[in-house]
Amino acid sequence: MRHFGHIAPEVRKRLFHQEPCAFTADSPARLLSAALGATLYSPATRPRLADDIVKQAGNGVVSMVLCLEDSIGDADVAAGEENLVRQFADLAARPGAEPPLLFIRVRTPEQIPDLVRRLGPAGRLLSGFVLPKFTEERGIPFLEALTAAESAGGRRLFAMPVLESPELLYRESRVETLEGIFRAVDKYRDRVLALRLGVTDFCSSYGLRRAPDMTAYDVQVVASVIADVVNMLGRADGTGFTVTGPVWEYFRASERMFKPQLRQSPFLQVQAAELRERLIAHAIDGLLREISLDQANGLLGKTCIHPSHVLPVHALSVVSHEEFSDAQDILRPERGGGGVLRSAYTNKMNEVKPHRAWAERTLLRAEAFGVAHEDVGFVELLAAGIPG
Repeated sequence: MRHFGHIAPEVRKRLFHQEPCAFTADSPARLLSAALGATLYSPATRPRLADDIVKQAGNGVVSMVLCLEDSIGDADVAAGEENLVRQFADLAARPGAEPPLLFIRVRTPEQIPDLVRRLGPAGRLLSGFVLPKFTEERGIPFLEALTAAESAGGRRLFAMPVLESPELLYRESRVETLEGIFRAVDKYRDRVLALRLGVTDFCSSYGLRRAPDMTAYDVQVVASVIADVVNMLGRADGTGFTVTGPVWEYFRASERMFKPQLRQSPFLQVQAAELRERLIAHAIDGLLREISLDQANGLLGKTCIHPSHVLPVHALSVVSHEEFSDAQDILRPERGGGGVLRSAYTNKMNEVKPHRAWAERTLLRAEAFGVAHEDVGFVELLAAGIPG
């Protein structure tokens, strides 16, 4: 799989100075954690889940979570498990099917070894589990169960803990909770692919819900948690983890609204201002602003609950030619001693030592999402990526 792999090779060539790399579920964890992109959630009870997975893979989705937790009712858990076993078997029997990275969001630690056993040979399609309401006390049993299931199944399995508990939100217990979470995930560092933020649960503790023209960063009690999570768990000194952006709750079928107009225009001749007006009018401007703020605050990738969110997340994750140029300059071997240099775009200062970690993260994102040509921006990537 690869980002933007669903579009024609000749179109990718016109879009990218450096194309996104190809990767598989067996690729190094460092690359997979950066390449998760828009992780699309789906209830595990969907009756045609295998068809849905194949369809979304064809539309550019590279990671999905099949949810047995909050997205389904308590009475539907057993049926959801049975459906997952059937749908994985269906998917595994399809010749040539290339599903995204697939994760199952469970409720209890006991579900992990049970599901791995029940999936049988189809478990080769499973990349790991999403662990809800993660704290040190609640999380360790999940991680122990995952490690045991991995040993029994003989295949690598990743964990993606969800940080969403009230203890993490409340100021008086936050630091202690974060310290405990770090101890837990550090002990199982090789198994933890990314940490996910459960902002909806944070808001629920105060009876809050952000409007479609507001981002998570406009809700100060939520923004403070995100800042502290990145501060303690997302450091760039080798101790940190990939932290993904929070879910965006609002959606419209935007790609269907824009498809006729976009397809009437020659490639790369869509008017940016006109498309921007349509995006704002159809209530996804808040999403675009939140994705940009996610990246500015050290988050990579995003939890998504609607397919229309996937392409904007991926388009805004592509590294610009200017960013790529700066990162390469900073990391040149001859710059190892430090110093300051003017950027090749002659519009900023690149200070080698302070900007090194940023440059390394940027080149990893470039590997996963590609580097746009100098004259290609978000609008062109969005227009080209809309499914035909």
